[in-house]
Amino acid sequence: MKRNDKLSADDSFVNSIIGEGTHFRGHLELSGLLRIDGDFSGSIRTSGKVIIGKNGRADCTIDAGTVVVGGAVRGNVYAEERVIVLASAMLLGNIYAPNLVMEEGVVFDGHCEVSGRPPVRSAMPGMGRGLLGGARGTLAFERDERTDHTDSGAAEPSERTAQRQAAARVPQ
Repeated sequence: MKRNDKLSADDSFVNSIIGEGTHFRGHLELSGLLRIDGDFSGSIRTSGKVIIGKNGRADCTIDAGTVVVGGAVRGNVYAEERVIVLASAMLLGNIYAPNLVMEEGVVFDGHCEVSGRPPVRSAMPGMGRGLLGGARGTLAFERDERTDHTDSGAAEPSERTAQRQAAARVPQ
């Protein structure tokens, strides 16, 4: 099987899950898809996909093929293929990936390196060169139609987005 065929087969089902109401600390190494809807702290390494659900909270380093963030993440995210940050997400940390999709309404505090190629481990913080910044490669922003527009033309977050951002918590 080609790598892409294997990933699509692995992505068709969730083989690991941290459900709502679950608190887990540790290091996870797996192949396939991990979904987090509860609280996780530690580190994650997989060649597959990691999904942080809208109610999921993770205080960890994520190293995966693809990462989809819908909840709250505090920590660095390294992806071999892409990172997708949904409008419901709060991400406090750095992103290293060849492709990044970030919807409007995301709460993000960190640096991005979007280079069009998988991250080089020797160029990452703590690996010899320090924090890298800038955005090169594919960076896509999606417009959220749920925003209200003021007379100045600037988009203001909808009431629902503001409530979601105020309610988002990152595990301590």
